Amino acid sequence: EDTSRLVRSWRKESLKLVFTNGCFDLLHSGHVRYLQTAASFGDILVLGLNSDSSVKKLKGPHRPIISQAERAYLLSSIEAINCIVIFDEETPARLIQTVSPDVLVKGGDYLPEDIVGYDTVKENGGCVKIVPYVTGKSTSGIINSILEQS
Repeated sequence: EDTSRLVRSWRKESLKLVFTNGCFDLLHSGHVRYLQTAASFGDILVLGLNSDSSVKKLKGPHRPIISQAERAYLLSSIEAINCIVIFDEETPARLIQTVSPDVLVKGGDYLPEDIVGYDTVKENGGCVKIVPYVTGKSTSGIINSILEQS
């Protein structure tokens, strides 16, 4: 409800909405660069943050390392992000429908048409952008490095 209200107010101001999502467990410089790039595609960056239960389903029983409340708190300190919405589903499809972004951003090596929400965004006249990962920067890499040193 709050998200819908915010979206309506941004639309009244003719602001260009950008949406991205992720787990953002063990926040690192690759995440920050990615979010700054995503924000550069519009006026408002809405971040869909996977809940703890969602991360566990996607990443396994030992994740997340950082709770959703702490991840949201840390992410809220990044100036590029205007709104953070925690979602429980495995995908942000329902949230993307609610936000109906002008630009949907995802990191990695995806084909745009394989990204959850692609059809929703394209049907509403929006576009999908892929931002390459920052080489050598990953949560899994950090975890593996810590485990190797133990």
